[in-house]
Amino acid sequence: MLVAPAARATHIVGGELDLQYRSGSTYALTLNLYFDAINGSPAALDNNMQASIFEKSTNQRMQNITLPLTSNTFVSYTNPACTSSSLSTRKLIYTVNITLPAATYTSPAGYYVAVERCCRNQGLSNIVNSLSAAQAFYLEFPAVVRNGRPFLDSTPRIFPPLGDYACRGELFYYDFGGQDPDGDSLVYDMVTPLNGHASTGNSSPTQAAPAPYAPISWVAGLGTQNQIPGNPTLGIDARTGRLMVRPTQLGLFVFGVRCTEYRGGQKIGETRRDFQLYVLNCPRNTVPSLQLSSSAGVPYRPGRDTLRLVAGADHCLRVRFTDPDANSRLTVTLRPINFTTPVPTFTTATTGVVRGPGTPDTLTARFCFSECLDSKGQVYLLDVIVADDGCSLPKRDTVRVAFTAAPPPNAAPQLTTSFPPGLNAQDAPPITVRVPVGTTYSATLAGLDVNGDPLTLTAAGQNFDLAAAGMTFTAQNGRGQAAGTFQWQASCAAQQFPDMVVTFRLQEQATCTTLSQTRTVRFELVPTPDTVAFLPPNIITPNGDGKNDAFVLPDLPPDLCDGRFGGIAIYSRWGREVYRSGSRSFAWSGVGVASTYYFLITYTDGRRYKGWLQVNP
Repeated sequence: MLVAPAARATHIVGGELDLQYRSGSTYALTLNLYFDAINGSPAALDNNMQASIFEKSTNQRMQNITLPLTSNTFVSYTNPACTSSSLSTRKLIYTVNITLPAATYTSPAGYYVAVERCCRNQGLSNIVNSLSAAQAFYLEFPAVVRNGRPFLDSTPRIFPPLGDYACRGELFYYDFGGQDPDGDSLVYDMVTPLNGHASTGNSSPTQAAPAPYAPISWVAGLGTQNQIPGNPTLGIDARTGRLMVRPTQLGLFVFGVRCTEYRGGQKIGETRRDFQLYVLNCPRNTVPSLQLSSSAGVPYRPGRDTLRLVAGADHCLRVRFTDPDANSRLTVTLRPINFTTPVPTFTTATTGVVRGPGTPDTLTARFCFSECLDSKGQVYLLDVIVADDGCSLPKRDTVRVAFTAAPPPNAAPQLTTSFPPGLNAQDAPPITVRVPVGTTYSATLAGLDVNGDPLTLTAAGQNFDLAAAGMTFTAQNGRGQAAGTFQWQASCAAQQFPDMVVTFRLQEQATCTTLSQTRTVRFELVPTPDTVAFLPPNIITPNGDGKNDAFVLPDLPPDLCDGRFGGIAIYSRWGREVYRSGSRSFAWSGVGVASTYYFLITYTDGRRYKGWLQVNP
């Protein structure tokens, strides 16, 4: 009988696990696996991967999970022009939603997820027997409940996949810095990649074995802190996740990076990524250079000069940039260091070719700071960067510009009005203007701006239309001055608007800070006043002498639109009604008994007037 040899998959470039909270007890578990599209066997591309979750303190298996393949794409180069036929990587995404019940995942020490697979791709220069080396993908996460309350956490989304190669003797850098959706603190370090328990005889286990997972074996002279030979050797910034190496040897090198997350000063999880870097011999690429000067040609001296950007000063800088290499395409960019907006803008092209047929040796560009930029007394820093299109990564030259900036001074516009006192100051408490029905009320407004900025006067009713209430507003707007006239033809039509509040606004159109002034007035419709005040008598003498014989009120308050006289009722001191009339011309001569009586006058709009009356027969 013939026994077929064990299948070996020589394809794995690297990868990492990811766990993201969704809702309730649901999380998305994902394996990002990077596949060697050049040397890997297509038959080794799995449609599913097997993951296992363990309790960290006991290594107890919590559950096994099948991760289906959901995406298969190529990893892109940072600089597509530097594409190498010897390097091509696929990103395979295996993902599924899982449940982590709050009653189950409570261990204070947390949990870990593992996926094991063999084997790595061929030709690795820094580990022993790469064709037989396996891969253990590993992730730690905390309990989903702490102190009886939900403890939600998602894995940091770390570093985009690396699709580039490095050049021997040239500095290589890559941003592996990630972001944490929970705002946890992240710390990066180099770690030895894990081999785990998979092997050439069992390349795709049906489930992962529990920890510990054996590391790969480095070739002599290399280790965790010296994974790729270089000057400097491969390292990562603990805070930013910036990877850097100047390789000194050619070859394909595997390396491991760990991202640990902390909350409240305590470690709550970690994720690892294994990846590879190809080191090639590249054509020599010289660093480009740039110089800055003012529009008048005065050189800017980095580290010595600080620009003072004030009103009337030159807000622009000229950039001269070049490269000694032939046919070099250069691009100049700006990067704010300790401020965000507004970012200076270029007024010219920022890209061009130097030292080619029909091209100049040096390019120029111009950028300008906003006149409205305000550094508030601080020194702001701006990096001006020129980069070439060299492989594998662009060479750069940077000049850091230090500057302070102050916007043009701007005084607020002044608004004066003919409204009653109390309305000629910004934010003054509004007063009420009462206008008799049937009359016309007028007011004037004037705006002045000492800076000469264009001014606009407007008036708007709060929740009502001015014209519908009989109000008009006209304005003559201009630069530095504005005038307006308000009129109200107070008629009964305004009764439909019980709360007539009008906002008058003076708005300037300044270059930077735009200021305004407002006045708010409440208008009320009131009855037309009679020439004689309403002063009801409080004594009558019904003795037939023709003088003050009856209680009459010829000076009753006038009717207001639909608010008309409703009637009068007179009561004894014991509350018994002794008289009632609905006529404005009523006359009551008493009941023939000396006493004190009380009256109540009502109007249809709710107005009420009370008083007392002495009857002396």
